[in-house]
Amino acid sequence: MTRTHLVWDWNGTLLNDFELVLSATNHALATAGGLPVTADHHRRHFVRPVADYYAMVLGRAVDADEFDRLDAIFHDAYRAGLTTCALADDAVNAMLSWPGTQSLLSMWFHEDLVPAVTAFGLDGRFRRVDGVQVALGGDRAFKAGHLARHLAALEVDGGSAVLIGDSLDDADAARSVGAGCVLYSGGFTDEERLRASGHPVASSLSEAVQLASAA
Repeated sequence: MTRTHLVWDWNGTLLNDFELVLSATNHALATAGGLPVTADHHRRHFVRPVADYYAMVLGRAVDADEFDRLDAIFHDAYRAGLTTCALADDAVNAMLSWPGTQSLLSMWFHEDLVPAVTAFGLDGRFRRVDGVQVALGGDRAFKAGHLARHLAALEVDGGSAVLIGDSLDDADAARSVGAGCVLYSGGFTDEERLRASGHPVASSLSEAVQLASAA
């Protein structure tokens, strides 16, 4: 099967923002009396809904009101630190090496995503850029519907698409629409967890594009 369209994930894939996410997470947890988590813990144990991860770290239930407060604290800290982030080292070269069309799909807020894409000089590289424009469902299945809507808007069949991302959510979403998937180990998820998904795993975005060509 020939895959002619590449869908990029943003956070943790094209954008190297893991350290900022970890810092913002620990800032939010500290306000609830939690101890800081390490990078290794986050990569090995992070789950969706995020409230479940917070509950696991805090060792107690996190109700909706508390999660809304922690989520707001996280996003405020994240936005404040965004200028410290850069694209993945080989992001631009990887994008240039794909011969077909490309788009960007993110679980980040659309109103924040679009200006960030512009700020990183990526205007015009994508046929479509979609962030989240509705209240997050928060569970692992949310991205599957997000990807289906994204491809429908592009009029791209899932079978002709391949997704490059860094999480098990990406693998699930790609599988749900019949798309190929390559997982990047330089992002948010431990490499062993990624390999257990059965999808090809790349240590660089350039390698990911090479694998995507054969997906």
